Amino acid sequence: MIRIHKLYATSLGIGYIGKGGGTVAAAVTALCWYLALAGSATQIAGLWPLVFTIVVTLLGVWSGNEVEPYWGKDDKKVVIDEVSGMCVSLLFLPVTPFYVLAGLVLFRFFDIRKPLMIRRTEQMNGGWGVMMDDVVAGIYTNLLLQIVYHSSNVWTGWLNF
Repeated sequence: MIRIHKLYATSLGIGYIGKGGGTVAAAVTALCWYLALAGSATQIAGLWPLVFTIVVTLLGVWSGNEVEPYWGKDDKKVVIDEVSGMCVSLLFLPVTPFYVLAGLVLFRFFDIRKPLMIRRTEQMNGGWGVMMDDVVAGIYTNLLLQIVYHSSNVWTGWLNF
């Protein structure tokens, strides 16, 4: 069973890349999100992207707990947290190249720099500590992109008046 947790925690082996594995995992997630959802009716309010994100996150907590005794706390090989955070970044937004790329850049900024008390979430125990800094980085990214999305709708509506 530990092999399955290691495979999941490394996002099918991406974590073994070493340096930059988190960025690769986030970029692959962004690409898959775009390819799976672009042009679909579930682009903004779909239930499946939310369910998928929740499942990835909860399985990430579980796998984070399981691999920690082997690899230590929040090892660089564990990149499922970047997958989860990237998914959170893109929830309830249009699936367009702009939002997906902006989400990737903003998410990696928040994940690497860890401003606004994101770093404190790493102190949580086990898999929660592994996952929550990326989930919070994803929330911050999503909030910024929601502001962009909704303010662009206001300006577009006003200009069309």
